Amino acid sequence: MTILSELLTFWQAQADKIGQQTLQHIGLTAASLVAGVAVGVPLGLLLTRRPRLAPWVLGGAGVLQTIPSIALLGFLIPVLGIGPGPAILALFLYSLLPIVRNTLAGVRGVDAAVVDAARGLGLTDWQVLRRVELPLALPVLLAGIRTAAVINVGVATLAAYIAAGGLGEFIFGGIALNNPAMILAGAIPAAVLALLFDAALAGVQRLSGRRLAWAGRALLVGLPLLAGLYLLPRAASKLLAGFSPEFVGRSDGLPGLRRTYGLHPASVVLAPALVYEAARTGDVDLIDGYSTDGRIKAYDLRVLRDDRHAFPPYQAVPVVRRQTLDEHPELVPALARLAGQLSDSVMTELNYRVDLKHETPRAVALDFLRRRGLWHEPLPATGATIRLGSKIFGEQYILAELYAALIRGYTHLGVEAKTGLGGTSICADALRTGAIDLYPEYTGTGLLVVLQPSPAVLDSLGPDPAAVLGYVRREYRRRYQLEWLEPLGFNNTYALLMRRQQAERLGIRTVSELSAYLR
Repeated sequence: MTILSELLTFWQAQADKIGQQTLQHIGLTAASLVAGVAVGVPLGLLLTRRPRLAPWVLGGAGVLQTIPSIALLGFLIPVLGIGPGPAILALFLYSLLPIVRNTLAGVRGVDAAVVDAARGLGLTDWQVLRRVELPLALPVLLAGIRTAAVINVGVATLAAYIAAGGLGEFIFGGIALNNPAMILAGAIPAAVLALLFDAALAGVQRLSGRRLAWAGRALLVGLPLLAGLYLLPRAASKLLAGFSPEFVGRSDGLPGLRRTYGLHPASVVLAPALVYEAARTGDVDLIDGYSTDGRIKAYDLRVLRDDRHAFPPYQAVPVVRRQTLDEHPELVPALARLAGQLSDSVMTELNYRVDLKHETPRAVALDFLRRRGLWHEPLPATGATIRLGSKIFGEQYILAELYAALIRGYTHLGVEAKTGLGGTSICADALRTGAIDLYPEYTGTGLLVVLQPSPAVLDSLGPDPAAVLGYVRREYRRRYQLEWLEPLGFNNTYALLMRRQQAERLGIRTVSELSAYLR
């Protein structure tokens, strides 16, 4: 199946979701433009009367423009939380520079003879500004609004990472799952929206005289109405879920829960790093997580029991290229030193130290190795370099540091860490193509996300950890020439989590009880 056919099939299956996200995207962009015009135009006009302030104001707006958008959202989240608030504020800040600069340039560009003639007719400064300068500067001013609109349509895709919705949900989900069709399903409508905003404002900009004045007034009315699209009512739900992009798209994530439990909660997409914080602060009621995450105990969350076994076993195991093992057999005993050393409780404690106490993954890993008597001073790196990968969350960073220390301490091989590669599909592809030599993976993830066996095979394996490990070992070796070594000792299964007090109040202990409550 080609990318085009996959894209069309995806759009057809997700038509309602695409429509909702498009309206949210338009609403976010329009709301930020309303705020940008309301602040930027008066500020630009003020600078025409206070020119000494112009370098400071434009410099400040320029500095805001240079801050990476994801970093700006990160600064705003502790103050405003998640949702549309920080997203609209960030977009508003990005819109200021083009609007203020073009307002100032437009008024300054008015012919001085025309201004002098108006003053000679006895017009006051305010009348000159309102009746002469502003109308003549309007095409340049509209060019600034046009630029701000195109910028904000693009930046608004990041709003999906903080539960503000928009077309970024499919884009980030596709990146996490390495799904080009899913990425394009969000990226193409976003690009079309940018072109439509640009074309509409360009059409207004080309008008002149009274038609331009009327179009300007229509714009002032139309933008707030478009912003109101974000407030359109959504389907009511007893609980609001916040899920990471990968969980929404993975077959062993939300799709699997829908098949097994008929679970259809109202949900928003969140950056993986924000999911637990959103549950702790009450912004969402239900989240996806991992059973060994240290924040479960710290935030007093309840793991809902998977009573119908929708989630398979998730034993942590290093996966290595067969070619790498053949060329460097000394890797096997070095990596095997960690086999069986990490129980669920031990891994939870290590995760807690990284996620909650903010210790570095390297410090936590080295401390663990020393306490277990596994630490060895690094040997001289006289051999080849092993490229060690990991996914983009704390536990994977810890495991990567553990393996890096063992390789350096018990072999003469060098180590190049390529951490934070993203989701499972990206890591698996990197391993298959030789971009990395090994990374830690989970048996259930390899089974459902990479191998994707038939329902009959899944039924035959059941919840038996040994059976699942044996199957993925055989199939990875046969299909990809990749080897699953010995398990580390813990089972980090996917889990649905709720705040304990809320779960107890609602009488929800299992996923089946959650599904029944939502129905």
